[in-house]
Amino acid sequence: MTKTPDIAAMMKDVMGAFPVDTSAMNDAFKTTASLNEKLSGVALTAAEKSAEISTKWQKDTLSKLTEMTKAKTEPADYAKAMTDFTSSTAEVAAEHMAAFAEIAKKVQMDTVELMMAAGKDMSEEATAAVKKATADATAATKKAAAK
Repeated sequence: MTKTPDIAAMMKDVMGAFPVDTSAMNDAFKTTASLNEKLSGVALTAAEKSAEISTKWQKDTLSKLTEMTKAKTEPADYAKAMTDFTSSTAEVAAEHMAAFAEIAKKVQMDTVELMMAAGKDMSEEATAAVKKATADATAATKKAAAK
């Protein structure tokens, strides 16, 4: 009778002939974790600065609103107070929107810089991993062919 080939043993031999190097995956994970940490830092810094601007804007608005709501002696003074509040609020809004735009601009520049650096690092790691894998596969193929 014919003997049934042991598929499990054959697969074990094949997998043993082509070892997998997990150091490339470890390096990729470390690079990704580092990039995520840096991107989170950029986002959190931007959020902190945005919160500071929002708080300042709110305080400015409330102080001007307090001034506007004070009792006046003449009816025309109420119209003037409302006009002053509206014009000063518009000026402050433009200043604060410009400050938000500066934060957004900095976030964009920092993010592009980080992504370009990460792309370069990942490209170098991928090239090194492919070279090593090619060398290992070549060596394993030669070893298997020699048997």
